[in-house]
Amino acid sequence: MARFSYFLSHLLLLLLACKGAFAATFTFVNRCEYTVWPGILANAGSPRLDTTGFELPKDTSRSFQAPTGWSGRFWARTGCAFDDSGSGSCLTGDCGSGLVECNGLGAAPPATLAEFTLGSGGQDFYDVSLVDGYNLPMLVEGSGGSGMCASTGCSADLNRQCPAELKVGGGDACKSACEAFGSPEYCCSGAFNTPATCKPSVYSEMFKSACPRSYSYAYDDATSTFTCTGADYTVTFCPSSPSQKSSSYSTPGTASSTTTTPVEGSGSGSGLDYSGSGYNSGSVSGSGGSGETMLADGSWLAGLAMGDSNRIASPTALQSALMAYATTIFLIVFSVYL
Repeated sequence: MARFSYFLSHLLLLLLACKGAFAATFTFVNRCEYTVWPGILANAGSPRLDTTGFELPKDTSRSFQAPTGWSGRFWARTGCAFDDSGSGSCLTGDCGSGLVECNGLGAAPPATLAEFTLGSGGQDFYDVSLVDGYNLPMLVEGSGGSGMCASTGCSADLNRQCPAELKVGGGDACKSACEAFGSPEYCCSGAFNTPATCKPSVYSEMFKSACPRSYSYAYDDATSTFTCTGADYTVTFCPSSPSQKSSSYSTPGTASSTTTTPVEGSGSGSGLDYSGSGYNSGSVSGSGGSGETMLADGSWLAGLAMGDSNRIASPTALQSALMAYATTIFLIVFSVYL
């Protein structure tokens, strides 16, 4: 009986390890009136997730898991066209890989970014950054966690409000002042590389007024970084009314064959005044090339954008293997002792 208790205790520890190895579930939801291609970039030292980029048609979602200690960023590419071989590019947020998968490359600005560091000192840190500019509305919401766990993001359509000197194309995206002009006072570089010397510009204040919880310039920490403990996160693209870009972004042909989980419900409002109900998390399977792709800095979390991530076994596959092993051990012990 003592041996049975010994095996049972180790089995329980193994099962707990299977669960504890994964800090959060991320769910992407596309409320845009067009397909987007989320990109994922892991920080140096953080494992590659299930994918670094994938197709997400309108009104669908996809979920994946990330381990404790993971840090990285997410964004949405728009206006993409990929051929039958999976090669192509995107109008905004392109990662330069020439593929659906970004493979360790970050978003070309301008792009709205969601940045995460999981389990740092027991807490998750997250923000939505407009420091590299803006290409579409984005909302981050935590669920099931403890602490403040505030929602953050930018639900306003800044492309419609974008000054002419920052505008990309016919309103496809809105550059940051740093990207547009390259001067140290806008980029918080050189003599302006400290919080004391780099102050908000008229352009960053415009972004801040429209989206008060988002990073508007590099030293915008106090009102733009949020914490939560033990939460899962939903990243919603176009959480409010449809973007004005919708008419120009029809879904082009792509090499991937995608199975999606439809989502229901709707959101309305501007800024962070968002209400909605009933979106279901789901998964997307199948893509061109090496498979599905998962996701890069203008805030104090800038390290999220640095370095390429290594390919490892996906967290989901690893968890399934550990659970299968634990179940097998339990059945063997059960059959021997009972």
